[in-house]
Amino acid sequence: MAFVPPVVGVGGAVRRAVESRRPPLPGHGRTQRVVHAGQVGRAAERPLMTAAKMSPAQASDVDVAPTAKPTKHDLATGRDPNRVKIFDTTLRDGEQSPGATLTGEEKMIIARQLAKLGVDVIEAGFPIASVGDFRAVHAIAETVGNRPDPPIICGLARALTADIDRCWEAIKPAAFPRIHTFIATSDVHMEHKLKKSRAEVLAIAKAMVTHARSLCEDVEFSAEDAIRSDPEFLYEVFSVAVAAGATTLNVPDTVGYTTPFEFSKLIRGIRANVVGVENVTISVHGHDDLGMAVANFLSAVESGARQMECTINGIGERAGNAALEELVMALHVRRNYYNSRLGRVVGGPPLTNINHTEIYQTSRLVSSLTGMLVQPNKAIVGANAFSHESGIHQDGVLKNPETYEIMDAKSVGLKDNSMVLGKLSGRHAFRSRLTELGYELSDEEINRAFVRFKELADTKKTVSSWDIESIVNDEVRAVDAPRVALHRVQVSCGNLSVPTSTVTLSVVSGAAMPRMSGSPEPMADGEVTQSATGTGPVDATFKAINAAVGELVDVALEEYTVSSVTKGIDALGEVTVRVRDGATGRRYTGNSSDTDVVVASAMAYVRAINRCTIAAEGPEPIHPQPFGTTL
Repeated sequence: MAFVPPVVGVGGAVRRAVESRRPPLPGHGRTQRVVHAGQVGRAAERPLMTAAKMSPAQASDVDVAPTAKPTKHDLATGRDPNRVKIFDTTLRDGEQSPGATLTGEEKMIIARQLAKLGVDVIEAGFPIASVGDFRAVHAIAETVGNRPDPPIICGLARALTADIDRCWEAIKPAAFPRIHTFIATSDVHMEHKLKKSRAEVLAIAKAMVTHARSLCEDVEFSAEDAIRSDPEFLYEVFSVAVAAGATTLNVPDTVGYTTPFEFSKLIRGIRANVVGVENVTISVHGHDDLGMAVANFLSAVESGARQMECTINGIGERAGNAALEELVMALHVRRNYYNSRLGRVVGGPPLTNINHTEIYQTSRLVSSLTGMLVQPNKAIVGANAFSHESGIHQDGVLKNPETYEIMDAKSVGLKDNSMVLGKLSGRHAFRSRLTELGYELSDEEINRAFVRFKELADTKKTVSSWDIESIVNDEVRAVDAPRVALHRVQVSCGNLSVPTSTVTLSVVSGAAMPRMSGSPEPMADGEVTQSATGTGPVDATFKAINAAVGELVDVALEEYTVSSVTKGIDALGEVTVRVRDGATGRRYTGNSSDTDVVVASAMAYVRAINRCTIAAEGPEPIHPQPFGTTL
């Protein structure tokens, strides 16, 4: 029997007045009790409208915007309770991109920048996945979660008691912790993955949200694959979760399947049919498999969703997630439109808490540390986003930038690459510049980066901010206790010679066992020199490295990219490689920068190998999607 909740939510009288004027929405089986989110004309000048003040034509197209009560986090940070909240999952879902695994230190640096960016929630990880992920989430909760104007620190947990307990242990040091638990609700997931009935899923959702709420005041519940779930069952699951204590309901488009109209209709259905929905925040999560994630989210916001779960640069599994920078700038550039559609005062408070001038810096940082490069034509943060090649466009922009630019590059933090330091600059000036760039490093980290800076300053006359960023990120990316250390690279090449490379490495086998030779004994530790030829200097270098570490690891190069940090013949070259572990099939990235591209390539390749060998020594991290059967 279908679950039929009573009429609930804000504006019941308004809904009843509107219902009499329009037919049922298709696909839900009964009259919907909300109307489409939107406003037109002079309505935008008023914060909210009621049906009594509308004409029948207006009432059929205008929703009563959900008015949120300030949360403890809102009150403590002074944030507008009626804003669109930004939930960043770069450190959790974004890290699930193939090869984008981050170290704890890298996660901490990104988390600090996300707090500076002004996100409302940082989903710091999946604590039960591994010991390293637990430690990273715990460290972020302790530090970033207790800084001035802190974000909420969230951890992901499957609807399992062990997951929830582990998550709580990781996030509880934060001033504002959140447990995010989920279970699948679509028939295909319940039948083939969970192997559970609807009744069993309802019971699990109730029990696990209740348990999470007994530990933490802030609990988010997600219905995995909500888009492909039966709406009637979805309403029932969400109603149970709210009754059990959930404070946020997340509606995920897990497989990137929906369209803007469908997402809008589902959000309106949830607002109309979930018991107690007026007391919680509706959130959306979605992937970009069909290239519609951002459009889907904006449509959902118009219909009453007030939290968007996204990632920097849109990174994530498969085609990635909805991109934070695109969502935020759409709400900013088109703020008059969205203010009117959401029943807000035009010209009122910003729609989000994001500091737009930190967007570009955050994008570069995430791209550098994950090895997920941003394509030139990427909206907002791509290299071509504010470039004009056409003569007609250039002429128009010179006369008035508004002819072809809807936003200023400076509005997202894109600044001139000013030359700031040279070889005579001291440690204090270097530290000050790092602080300006948003880095918070220990004395040891600064000392390592300063040595690199002085080496670069001896090569280049002036060192730019981008050079400094590259140096610092390069030091951060260095793996602790590496199994392979590169000492020397020497190449010989030319159009009339065979490219040859000679490398010298220190190889420490550690606990890693050989994978190529089949020998039961670990390879001997020590310095190794190998030479190899190839189709070019980089190919020859990689083959020489493989020969030197062949018994330690079996990796195959899948992707190689090189880019210039700045303009000029003496520019740093940044190299990113992605390799596949022949034993496990997992992918790892390595990054490095140097004025010599061959040296940078060798360092990047060695770092990828180190990540591969170190990961092989521990258990395989748990992925959040496969579901255990033991509660």
